[in-house]
Amino acid sequence: MSNAKYLILLGAPGAGKGTQAGILREKFGLAHISSGDLFRENVSKQTPLGKLAKSYMDKGELVPDDVTIQMVMDRIARPDCAKGVVFDGFPRTAAQAKALDVALAKEGKKINAVLLVNVRDEVLVERLTARWTCPTCGSVYNRLSSPPKIEGKCDKDGSALTQRDDDKPATVKNRLTVYYTQTAPLIDFYRNAGTLRETDGEQSIEQVQAAIVKIVESL
Repeated sequence: MSNAKYLILLGAPGAGKGTQAGILREKFGLAHISSGDLFRENVSKQTPLGKLAKSYMDKGELVPDDVTIQMVMDRIARPDCAKGVVFDGFPRTAAQAKALDVALAKEGKKINAVLLVNVRDEVLVERLTARWTCPTCGSVYNRLSSPPKIEGKCDKDGSALTQRDDDKPATVKNRLTVYYTQTAPLIDFYRNAGTLRETDGEQSIEQVQAAIVKIVESL
């Protein structure tokens, strides 16, 4: 257990964190923990923490950090986390980061590295607004990397492709504003802690992967 790695992936929406988390899971046997998945699992299974979280969510309130941290600690106690964890979308604030450090320290664990994937805003907007979905079969296309054979039409059933509300330019810019407001302070927090490692996220997926793998292997 002593050589387990605890990593955090940081980056704006569209930076490719999910892709890189999957690669780290495969290569190092790390469990991929997303706070969104944790909430959905606990709420759907109606765990005590899930019911507590839902009571706040139903009122439109934020779930308190101590509830979220407890979900995280319960999750990393499972056998599939024996080799370590890569956190994606958590922590979201400096307060959560401090609470996570305290909770891990009680168990003799710590965050080994925080992997920041840097991508310029204009590239993020271009990436995020390039995604189109078939409303009939659910197929997802990307105008940049995996476009449909006929512009605006699904390859499988010919349906007109639609864009999710959260992929529209105005919404994307708002998501980036929220990210910078809430999460940017985390970057300073981990830079000051000496655990921040930065990677250029505008390289190819393979190049970003190689850079991140090199960092993790050096820990």
